Amino acid sequence: MKVFRDKVRGVVAGVALGDAMGAPVEKLSFDQIRERYGKIDSIMTRWYKADLDEETRLGRMRGYGIITDDTLMTLALMRVYRTERRHLDAWDMANEFVKEIAFRKVWVPELGKETTILERLFYPEKYIFIRHVLANCEPREGGIGNMVNCGAAMYIAPVGIVNAGDPKAAYDEAILFAMGHQSSYGLEAAGVMAACVAKAMEPGCTVRDVLDTALAYAKDGTRLAIGACLDVADGLKRKGAWSYEEAVRRLHEALLPYSPMGDDVHRHIDKVGRPSNHYAPSRLGSIEELPVALAFIHLRDGELYPALSDGVSSGRDTDSIGVMIGAILGAMHGIGAFRREDLEQIDRANRFDLMAQSDAFAEAAAEIIRRDLDRLERRRAVLG
Repeated sequence: MKVFRDKVRGVVAGVALGDAMGAPVEKLSFDQIRERYGKIDSIMTRWYKADLDEETRLGRMRGYGIITDDTLMTLALMRVYRTERRHLDAWDMANEFVKEIAFRKVWVPELGKETTILERLFYPEKYIFIRHVLANCEPREGGIGNMVNCGAAMYIAPVGIVNAGDPKAAYDEAILFAMGHQSSYGLEAAGVMAACVAKAMEPGCTVRDVLDTALAYAKDGTRLAIGACLDVADGLKRKGAWSYEEAVRRLHEALLPYSPMGDDVHRHIDKVGRPSNHYAPSRLGSIEELPVALAFIHLRDGELYPALSDGVSSGRDTDSIGVMIGAILGAMHGIGAFRREDLEQIDRANRFDLMAQSDAFAEAAAEIIRRDLDRLERRRAVLG
């Protein structure tokens, strides 16, 4: 149980650390980050919007360990498992998860106040409330019509934990749960991300094991995009010596057939009414965050801090890239891979005890896994 608990702590710490590292530079391009910061290698980074007026910042503050909705949603899902103490599906998205994000108040560090997570969420995550509470949809159809993005994949790591060692079960449960929020390649990425975490929870798991798991379960454009990014990483590693700039530019080039938006991730008035495939359902589309995260995990041979630094410095959706790298490598290495000062700063900046929340969730997850093992014994008895 101690090994399991330490790995759960690693996942939760990895989510928060990757989020906090990437948040101050989210939506900046690789070139903008390089010009302003050089490279991000710490949570003690000043937000690039910090000097703007409060209205322009939408009342938010980031930097120096402050986490975003990626971590808040992950912690909310952990609380649902602690309440239900069983596997989840879309009805749990429509019921208990909605309660966690829309009705139960928590400290939201970006806003500096206690409020509902919903007040902080981006539109495709607010869609959960619209569909399930206001539209009263069939829960399994909740994700239909939503903006397709990484919103479900960014908080899905707890599903991998409750299915530790069983990537197929993690993939299936992530799909069943997250279909209440996402569709198309946004839903597919959530399934693959959960499978990767479930695999990484296995003692002795290697980077190659995780990459093979991603390729085994990913489908359509998600598989093609992951494969293309891993091909880039393979080619760079075969060269022996490679530059970080070359890696980022080649990865972004590899993603273009599956995610054509590029660096233009900001929403502005000139985009209104302009037709595009951005965020639209597609069997050939993919989110960028997971393929990029897996590529940097591969390039850095699973080393936590170098992979995180690469991922959050590569631009665009930097906090979610950091979350995915942190969750997978946190599962592989456990809490011992993290700097104590980083964990202490994250707790201070966000007014929570991250390890206490992790341990309470680990207890619930272990209970779920034990019941799964009991069911397997009963099935084994059927065969005599």
